[in-house]
Amino acid sequence: MSFTELKREVYEANMELQRRGLVIYTFGNVSQIDRDKGVIAIKPSGVSYDQMKADDMVIVDLENNIVEGSMRPSSDTKTHVHLYRHFDSIGGVTHTHSTYATAWAQAKQSIPCLGTTHADYVHGDITCTRELTDEQVNGDYELETGIQITDAYQDRDPKAAPMVIVAGHAPFTWGKDAAQSVYHAALLEEIARMAYLTRTLDPHAAELKKAVMDKHYLRKHGKNAYYGQSK
Repeated sequence: MSFTELKREVYEANMELQRRGLVIYTFGNVSQIDRDKGVIAIKPSGVSYDQMKADDMVIVDLENNIVEGSMRPSSDTKTHVHLYRHFDSIGGVTHTHSTYATAWAQAKQSIPCLGTTHADYVHGDITCTRELTDEQVNGDYELETGIQITDAYQDRDPKAAPMVIVAGHAPFTWGKDAAQSVYHAALLEEIARMAYLTRTLDPHAAELKKAVMDKHYLRKHGKNAYYGQSK
């Protein structure tokens, strides 16, 4: 894929965040990696979605060096790069401050699997990470945020749970490419909203039975999946 094509796909994914109401002003960013070339395209820092163009996307390498672009990349670039370096199955990353997912992050609570909508896309809870230490906050903050996420996945497959909420911060999602990472960001916001409403109606609402959770996840994912049309 050429740099022009990579930038175009990342630009379209970033604009989809705005179309889905997942960002306001300059909040949020999307990136995509070209693993053959060892480069990532990402939204420039602090640029309004209304003013942004495809050519404004910044190309960086896996050492966080700018390869192409006249603007500074997103301030969250080091977090994205860390995720690509540690989750070799992913091709796109999205970060938002969408309302309900961020509320769970600010409450420092994982989102429990309360129903089949959640179970269709994530196998188990949507994890809330641990809090950063003062030393980490005052160190290489964006890199430490990435480490905060990968630490939470030491015993978990990132493909089985392509979304996480960072304690006190906001969500990150990922997928096979930038477009799918945005799709997962939209799903996360809806799941977070449903979970909030459920726990508002009943603070003691029980988590979904494991058998039902497994059924809904596995009928869409894995070698024996049967949901949708065969390819």
